[in-house]
Amino acid sequence: MRRTLIPLIAFSLFTGALAQTYPALPKIYYISYPSLDPVNPVTVAAQLRLPMNTTGKVPAVVIVHGSSGIDSRGAYYADALNKAGIATLEIDLWGARGLIGGAAGRPKGVPETLPDAYGALKYLAGRPEIDPARIGILGFSWGGVVAMLTATSANTTKYLGDSLKFAGHAPFYPVCWVYNKVPGYEFGALTGASVLIQAGELDTYDNPDTCPKLVANLPETARRFVSVKVYPGATHAFNRLEPAVTVNDPFSHLGKGGDVQFVPNPLAALRSRTETLNFFERIFGIPRK
Repeated sequence: MRRTLIPLIAFSLFTGALAQTYPALPKIYYISYPSLDPVNPVTVAAQLRLPMNTTGKVPAVVIVHGSSGIDSRGAYYADALNKAGIATLEIDLWGARGLIGGAAGRPKGVPETLPDAYGALKYLAGRPEIDPARIGILGFSWGGVVAMLTATSANTTKYLGDSLKFAGHAPFYPVCWVYNKVPGYEFGALTGASVLIQAGELDTYDNPDTCPKLVANLPETARRFVSVKVYPGATHAFNRLEPAVTVNDPFSHLGKGGDVQFVPNPLAALRSRTETLNFFERIFGIPRK
């Protein structure tokens, strides 16, 4: 009997330590759903991650990639959200259109991809595991612009009427100079959902004060829903974990075009992930641990 108990006790201790080291992983599905574009409908592929060890309907966040396509950023934030009991749906805008990404391999304008984000919202709201009143969106660069424009009443009503809206928006470095200056990028009449803009001080799409000035110049009816955080010493795509690169984009340098550096900044990335998690926990009503 004693010889039997010793291995059992050892196995129990090992599995207990393993559970503490590796918390329950999310359940991962690869799904597709229709965009809500009535003129050029596409089928969008996505990765759905449902947190384990939860009860009842859970909140969710749609994750939208940047011009380069899906990379390390989505998973970096999805992991933290899943561990907090929040589902994630990372969508692939480029695959749906047969595009390769980059400045030369993306649609002409972000508004073309808004139906994909609203389609993701509608898809999630129809799943039995998800609370339709607690679905947010975050995005990086191009996806950050998507996260901004889906906060407007005009776009939301256009695609969803009064049936649904995102509960919160977390755009990263969303090219702040473009709003209210380029047709199709109007930002002022909002749905009333909270918006958290996060950007880098050294982001050469904008000046260091472009995002704060955008918020300061909003009408009070919109400004009270929007906050901004700028990370010192951080470039565009500071939370991209791949090696540093330099890209050329005609939308950079306040629309004059030119080179942009993407330099990983692990400290700013970690701080932004914590800020993002706190933001969604607050708007979803999840108690802080």
